[in-house]
Amino acid sequence: MRTAQIDRKTKETDISLFLDLDGKGKSEISSGVGFLDHMLELFAKHGRFDLKLSCKGDLNVDGHHTVEDTGICLGEAFVKALGGKEGIRRYGDCILPMDEALILSAVDLSGRAFLSYEARIRARKVGDFDTELAEEFWAAFARAARMTLHIKQLDGRNSHHIIEGQFKSVARSLRTAVSIDPELAGEVPSTKGML
Repeated sequence: MRTAQIDRKTKETDISLFLDLDGKGKSEISSGVGFLDHMLELFAKHGRFDLKLSCKGDLNVDGHHTVEDTGICLGEAFVKALGGKEGIRRYGDCILPMDEALILSAVDLSGRAFLSYEARIRARKVGDFDTELAEEFWAAFARAARMTLHIKQLDGRNSHHIIEGQFKSVARSLRTAVSIDPELAGEVPSTKGML
C-alpha cells in the first residue's frame, strides 16, 4: 500500500492529509479556500490519487499560509508514500490543453528539490484565490516532495484556465512518474542505487 497520512499543526494552520498513490481519483477536500479545493479535486482526479484534506488556516489574514502549508503536506505525503521508490518510472511529463491555455509540466522524482515556473497570469484573483499563490504552492510542494518540477505556460489568457491547466498537467506527469515499471522488477531507477 503506497499511502501516507500527514498531520501538521502550526500557529497558522492545522492540516490533516491522506494520500493513496494507487487510488481511483477520489477526493474529500476542505481547505477553506474554494479555488484551492477545486484545484486539488482536479489534481486527485487526473492523477488517479485518492486524497483527503482538512485544513483550518488563518484565513482572517489571507490564504498564503493555507496554500503553502497544504503544498508542504502534499509533498511530504508523496515522499512517505513512495518509500524507497523501488520500481517507479521516476519521470513524467504532460502537455495539457485547457481551452486556450496550454501547459507543459515535467517531473523527476530525483530526491533533489527544484522548481522552474513560468506563467503569465493576468488576474490578481480567481474567486477567493490570490493567483500569485499558485507559484507558492508549487514551490512548497516541490521542496517538500524533493522533486524536480518544471511548469511552463505555452499559451493562454484566462487566469482560471492557466492555473487549472497547471494542476491537471502536473497530476498527469506525476501519475506517470509514480507508476510501477514492470521492467524494473523493483529496482531503484538510478545508477546511485537510491533516489
